[in-house]
Amino acid sequence: MVQVDVLWSYGIGAGFAAANTWQLEAQQAANRSAYEHTCFRDTLLFLACFFVPSGAFLIWSFPSWETMHLGSRDMPGWLVAAFTLTNATQGLLGFAVVERLLRRKRRYAGYLQWVLGYFAMFFVLVHGWDGTGYMRFFSSTRDELIGWNWGTARRWLAGDIARSLVIMGCVVIPVMFWLMVRDLRSGYQTSREVSFPYVDHKSSTLLLLSLLAALVLGCLGSAILASVAIRYFGAIFGLASFTVLAYFLGLRRGGVFFRHFRYMVYGEPFLKSPNHASAASRTG
Repeated sequence: MVQVDVLWSYGIGAGFAAANTWQLEAQQAANRSAYEHTCFRDTLLFLACFFVPSGAFLIWSFPSWETMHLGSRDMPGWLVAAFTLTNATQGLLGFAVVERLLRRKRRYAGYLQWVLGYFAMFFVLVHGWDGTGYMRFFSSTRDELIGWNWGTARRWLAGDIARSLVIMGCVVIPVMFWLMVRDLRSGYQTSREVSFPYVDHKSSTLLLLSLLAALVLGCLGSAILASVAIRYFGAIFGLASFTVLAYFLGLRRGGVFFRHFRYMVYGEPFLKSPNHASAASRTG
């Protein structure tokens, strides 16, 4: 979906850069550009060869659904071109933001770009701008959206859009996670700050599961919680209460996301003492 892909692209680029934290810092230490490293090439190739074509296919085949039922096949060509362009440029922006943060040794802030990109994407899917995000997602046409019910969602799951997403997802998602896991494992050998007694026993499968958990349970779960808070407490108090809860449970040092950051970048156990982790990451 147009509104979602812009945010997803940012999260993809930021995720690739975060997965190459140690490689990019090694580039900086050697006074070489981060954009000369193979991880930037891989980011660009992934966006150009996988992400952009998938978005182009969806906007041509299902224009109403891809625009969250705001557009149709009659939309101007320049708008379609701009959409496909942002599928690449926003990913490169995410990579560039993380690279700049790593240059300043703000590793945790760099990691959070990946998390925030995916949270924003899921929030648009779940809530949208008017509370109907999930309805727009689970409806094939604007007419179905107007008369939406859970039966509409069941029909959508058996339709062409869902089948197309599954087929493309079986290619795009495994490649994306394979690149991230590969680069994370390679990066552990690059830095002296990594806890080798732990990463020696860290399998690719565990890393993959941790990434999936961070996105599905962490980011999607947070988006659902934010939507529920807004529905029950209103925009102002709902967002305020969600922000406080997200900070104390997830974002602060010792929170769930901070622990995952240490697990992902430093190779430390997820349940390691937060005091130990905090003391070991003055530059994180």
